[in-house]
Amino acid sequence: MKPPAFDYASPSSIAEAVDLLGSRNGNAKVLAGGQSLMPMLAFRLAAPELLVDLKQLKGLDRIDIGADGVRLGAKVRWRDIEADQRLATAHPLLCEAIKHVAHYQIRNRGTVGGSLAHADPSAEMPGVAITCDAELTIVGRAGTRVAKAADFFLGALETSLAPDEILTEVRLPPWPAARRWGFLEFARRKGDFAMAGIALHYDLDNDGRIVDAHVGAIGVADRPLRLPTVERVLNGGVLDEALIAAASTALRQSIDPPTDIHAPGAYRASLAATLLARALAKSAA
Repeated sequence: MKPPAFDYASPSSIAEAVDLLGSRNGNAKVLAGGQSLMPMLAFRLAAPELLVDLKQLKGLDRIDIGADGVRLGAKVRWRDIEADQRLATAHPLLCEAIKHVAHYQIRNRGTVGGSLAHADPSAEMPGVAITCDAELTIVGRAGTRVAKAADFFLGALETSLAPDEILTEVRLPPWPAARRWGFLEFARRKGDFAMAGIALHYDLDNDGRIVDAHVGAIGVADRPLRLPTVERVLNGGVLDEALIAAASTALRQSIDPPTDIHAPGAYRASLAATLLARALAKSAA
């Protein structure tokens, strides 16, 4: 299929891009990597009057690692993350999650900001953002604001971005060297969207007990989920088979996945519980 007709602009500054977005009363879209937007245009699932291409904007493709954590510009591509060897220690959970993003061709073009703004509930980057308490920098006509990931995702393909706003950066908090973590997802075929996925991390106190557990899930709701019920089960415990079983039970009781053409809701819930158990067991190693 062919996309509908649209106007095209390639601004040279963020301010110009914001003005262009605001000029069409919500009928303009940002074009970054285009790996989600272009198929939607082809299938007439989106029909904006204007595409605002960010290709000329400078400084949005940086990966900065410092005392305040990892900062990823909105135009950072998945392949940039794969190629940056610093991230193996600065944020191993991010690196592991990116391995599951689609196929090589998509990772060569798809961007961090595009994935977050698209807000597919089965996508890996929104799951990482929710799990890791990410902060998102957003620029619009009213100025710059910082949104917590927990407040950014409102539903399937729906975020708190206003029509004239652009996501410019995501910050992931500092990652202690001794932190334990895990990421697992299941798809029918490698590279497909996850039917369910689990991201988690936690620290250990001097007695080997779990503290500050973070557990997130993708593919089981209309947005990525943080699972505080599961976190409460883990916090203060020693990771063993009994604790893993209790956490899996808590997960089953705290989610209600939808049934769709890909899988029944009950299957997704069971799958998520299994992935949680395996991710926790893997994190112990």
